[in-house]
Amino acid sequence: MRNSDYYVPAIALGIAFAAKLPALRRGRHDPMVRSVLFLLFTAAICFFFAAPPTIAAVNRITGVTNLSAPLVYCIMCSFSCACLVLIVNWRGGPEERVRRSSRRWIAAYGAAMAALPLLFLAGDAGVERLRDFDTYYAGTPFIREMIVTYLVAHIAAAAVTVVMCLRWARAVAHWLRLGLVVLVVGLAFNLAFGIAKLTAVVARWTGRDWSTLSTTVAPPLAATGGLVLTVGFLLPLLGPRLTGVRRAWLTYARLGPLARYLRSAPGIRPPLPDIPWWAPAGLRLTVRETAIHDELLRLQPFLDDRVRQRAYESVLAGGAPGPQAVIVGVAAMVMAAVGSRGDAVPPAEDEEHVQAGADALTAALAPGRDRLVQLSRGMRSPLLTEAVRGAAAPSPPAAGQPPGPSPSQNAETRTR
Repeated sequence: MRNSDYYVPAIALGIAFAAKLPALRRGRHDPMVRSVLFLLFTAAICFFFAAPPTIAAVNRITGVTNLSAPLVYCIMCSFSCACLVLIVNWRGGPEERVRRSSRRWIAAYGAAMAALPLLFLAGDAGVERLRDFDTYYAGTPFIREMIVTYLVAHIAAAAVTVVMCLRWARAVAHWLRLGLVVLVVGLAFNLAFGIAKLTAVVARWTGRDWSTLSTTVAPPLAATGGLVLTVGFLLPLLGPRLTGVRRAWLTYARLGPLARYLRSAPGIRPPLPDIPWWAPAGLRLTVRETAIHDELLRLQPFLDDRVRQRAYESVLAGGAPGPQAVIVGVAAMVMAAVGSRGDAVPPAEDEEHVQAGADALTAALAPGRDRLVQLSRGMRSPLLTEAVRGAAAPSPPAAGQPPGPSPSQNAETRTR
């Protein structure tokens, strides 16, 4: 296996750890946050210290031949324990039960980690082996037990976590289920890594040389499994945020026609805030939504509920559903108001209809952003063409141009 096959996963996992590190300041007391960070950290340093150049450097710096072996094995046990503890906290339940299960796993793997350096000190591993330590010392007293201890601990953690994830995946949905499915795939790679290693060791006990399983087959399985596991653990945590960002961008784009149309009419209006290109979608959406509400507020003196009512009745008579007719009626009224504002002649003699139009607009847009999105879609609805005819409102513009009423149509609308 190439050295890059160790260092590339280590760098990728290190970047994921650094990206999640700020969450520790906000949730330092959250066991979920601590478990995720510890898992990412142990996975990253495990690949780093398992790379042959790092193994040689640690042995040289410490002056102890093969000291990297118990070091890497302890880190692997820490990673296995982190997987189990994270699953326990992730699954939830009564707080006391979660704590009790977490402590049991920590105690079990803590005992294994304490035994590894003791077995190493008791054994004799005087010949440095950078890539085939497991099979080379498979028959050496105490070193043999050290190797079997870390492999059994690794295989047990992978097998138990697979069973837990499969059981849990049947009861959940969406990002959590996807994360659990990815976890099962990653754990399958990790399980295959442990089985390949242990098979090579057992083969050496029977006099066979299957060291290729340990030196060539197992390391790529571990690299792939570590990356897939990390993705599986992060998906349920980052997935909802990704969904929120996607929805924010979609809503931002869907509000575009309404925002551009409201600002297309002549008149003096405050400039939009200067948003940097790296601004998040949520901020852009908030600014656009605020600008739309501000423009609708400025349109209030020009609203005419009679335009809305005639458009509503026209669309309803054409067979459109009631909710759709309501949105199209309000869209027709907004279009007429934009045209009237462009002429700077508010229909002062129709204050009753202005207030009724403002009330209808408020009722149509409340609550939430969905109604605002529906109004934006209504500005481009084919039904609006018939609606503005029935309401004597301006016709929609040609394709590619922002809709806008003509002066003659505005005058006709106001005189009715």
